[in-house]
Amino acid sequence: MRFTLKGRLALLLAAMPLTALAQGAAANGFPTKPITFIVPFAAGSATDQIGRAIGQGVTEQTGQAVVIENKPGASAMIGAAAAARAAPDGYTVLITTNTTHAANEHLYKTLTYQPVKDYAPISLLGKGGQIMVVNPNSTAKSVGDFLAQARQSPGKLSFGSGSSSSRIAGELLQQMAGVQLLHVPYKSNPLAVTDLLGGQIDMMITDTATGLPQVKSGKLRALGVTGQARSPLAPDVPTIAESGVPGYEMGYWFAAYAPAGTPPDVVKRLNELLVKATQSAPAKQFYAQTGTDPASSTPDELAQFQQAESKKWGDIIKKAGIQPE
Repeated sequence: MRFTLKGRLALLLAAMPLTALAQGAAANGFPTKPITFIVPFAAGSATDQIGRAIGQGVTEQTGQAVVIENKPGASAMIGAAAAARAAPDGYTVLITTNTTHAANEHLYKTLTYQPVKDYAPISLLGKGGQIMVVNPNSTAKSVGDFLAQARQSPGKLSFGSGSSSSRIAGELLQQMAGVQLLHVPYKSNPLAVTDLLGGQIDMMITDTATGLPQVKSGKLRALGVTGQARSPLAPDVPTIAESGVPGYEMGYWFAAYAPAGTPPDVVKRLNELLVKATQSAPAKQFYAQTGTDPASSTPDELAQFQQAESKKWGDIIKKAGIQPE
């Protein structure tokens, strides 16, 4: 029995699983409506800024709007959980950091989401460093000054944090410098910066995207940066390592995830859109202005990177003597 080309195609399509056909159809026309980026930190945070920049890059490619939905609080667990519960259709993407996907599982006994099984990895978006800042009225002119004051008054000086990266940076400083500080948690780093500006806390180590503009405007004083080398955006600010805490280094990363169960073809399409968006003008401007290093990956590479980062952050937290809450 002979079949025409049309007949053979019909048989082939009939043999394919309906789910595969549905996924292919979904990806081919994706997106056909606005996409929501859930950011588990406050507006103005570094994650919010990169989310908006990447969102503009996606809109330029697709003509579809990208809506930023900020859901800060509970060490970013509120936003992460909301994204995990969203429909797995590709129209909700979590723009997040190592806070939700590497650190929280070691900081809390109970999470409202599962960092691995609740998500489909999409791509890395960037990597960056942090900056140690104080109020300009502080008598601490350097990292050494601040540590000397902390040693004179154990537990009296405070540091704020609105992310796990910020918190662990402060905890690691205590552990490596042999000082005792009072930790004050916030929903997001910009909220901690507000209190630092008002003199309610003494210090914080925040992402450069949040802290550096305040330093350049004269509203905060920079004492040190957390990387191995000085930031090209603030070459006069020494590293914390060269300021009396040898070996000190901390950083953070941004990444995008979809809810678990999102069709693979849709995840692939999202990956293509987001990776290309990291090369867009808005993203390049964000990277340049904040000292963030561009980064992208395949979904599998992000999954492997997350696994390695979870171990690294777990080791740091354990070594710092932080007990899960």
